[in-house]
Amino acid sequence: MKDQPIEPDEQPTYTHGSSRGDEVIERILRRGERASALGAQETHGHSSYDGDQFDLADRTALRRVAGLSTELQDITDVEYRQLRLEQVILIGLWGENSLIDAENSLRELAALAETAGATVLDGLLQRRAHPDPATYLGKGKAEELKALVAASGADTVIADTELAPSQRRALEDVVNAKVIDRTAVILDIFAQHAKSREGKAQVELAQLEYLLPRLRGWGESMSRQAGGQAAGGVGMGSRGPGETKIELDRRRINTRMAKLRKQIEAMAPSRETKRSNRKKNAVPAVAIAGYTNAGKSSVLNRMTQAGVLVQNALFATLDPTVRKAKTPDGRDYTLADTVGFVRNLPHQLVEAFRSTLEEIADSDLVVHIVDASHPDPASQIATVRNVIGEVGARDIQELIVFNKIDLVDDTQRMALRGLEPFSISVSARTGEGMDDLVARIAQLLPEPNVMVAVLIPYNRGDLVSRLHLNSRILVLDYRDEGTFVRAMVKPELAAELAKFSIIV
Repeated sequence: MKDQPIEPDEQPTYTHGSSRGDEVIERILRRGERASALGAQETHGHSSYDGDQFDLADRTALRRVAGLSTELQDITDVEYRQLRLEQVILIGLWGENSLIDAENSLRELAALAETAGATVLDGLLQRRAHPDPATYLGKGKAEELKALVAASGADTVIADTELAPSQRRALEDVVNAKVIDRTAVILDIFAQHAKSREGKAQVELAQLEYLLPRLRGWGESMSRQAGGQAAGGVGMGSRGPGETKIELDRRRINTRMAKLRKQIEAMAPSRETKRSNRKKNAVPAVAIAGYTNAGKSSVLNRMTQAGVLVQNALFATLDPTVRKAKTPDGRDYTLADTVGFVRNLPHQLVEAFRSTLEEIADSDLVVHIVDASHPDPASQIATVRNVIGEVGARDIQELIVFNKIDLVDDTQRMALRGLEPFSISVSARTGEGMDDLVARIAQLLPEPNVMVAVLIPYNRGDLVSRLHLNSRILVLDYRDEGTFVRAMVKPELAAELAKFSIIV
């Protein structure tokens, strides 16, 4: 059965008992339902506003070739760190949350697995209040999963949670296949998509933090122990406990993690310098945040012609992009595109990408992009707000923007308006509502509110430049003694200009 090709629009069926809720799993893994976890149709691609998108060819080259497999016969054949996702079965629990929540989460896991390059074959969804402390699934369900893995030829099982190391090992022993969790899949996607030096370092740090407690002894090779020259049989005076291979691996990982943290810290000053320059020049900062694949990069491209990579995939953007924009009345501000969030975002990633997420914490306004076409936008909003709170940006002013509004009908539009009454609805693809978004951003940015009348000497052209950046200039006149300016400015700039004030 494994050698038969799988049609893209249908899933294989296996006879492994009807008690697992076949109709639920078939509904979850149906091609159209899986696509809805991405929140858009495949045809909802990039437009002329997104630039030439040259990076798409490189991104597409990362996709795995269909039909290749590890042909895994025993879980000890391939070490965990060298795992390649290919043919997978999803497992999840339904108990604490509603069935709809469990279905949406499993659909999203299917979309994540496909983004990572895997082929999703089937799934199991068990109803129980709490995970089994030993094997996550109950004993009977674990045996059913073993039969399903054998029948389908799957080589990997993905759990819709973060498994404890002991749970992963115990479940591997039962099903005789690789078992990974949602966190490992997200880390795999990040590893594929990271491009900048800092992004790669952040992903590697998160991967090592995740791997460290999950090292497993593979047979005798990881438990060998020798001290001094005892391994060479030298004899008396050289015997000792030494280190096992797993201890050596842990020490090497800790050393590498320390080195990566130093590298990330060393990269921080350049970004901090740029940020401090913006503060010095009183340029307001706007951060674009939101759920993964909500269309953040498309909105940035539509507003600034930034040409940032756009793709209908989860976590297409990892490296932040900052662009300059202008309000309709001529004030400058910056727009920062940030990494997307997802439910149950691994804690290691939040910590590793904390330096990147500082763009949100240091902003004057957070433009929170929400996918209007997603089946559960309320949970996406809650997820993003939780992560924003984790990085210390909960008190920053927020503007909810429902993107992809061209994909929803009038009834859904009314429901979204009821969900967030002060939101704005836009379509980055068609341009609908974008003028309203630009106007609302201008309205919410800090307004210059102090009237000044100053005569600035010609040798202080820097002050005139700063006045042009983020002030409302009412009168500008070049006189013999210097430049006369009457303008509305911010209080901090007014204090600097006080010594040049004149009475008009």
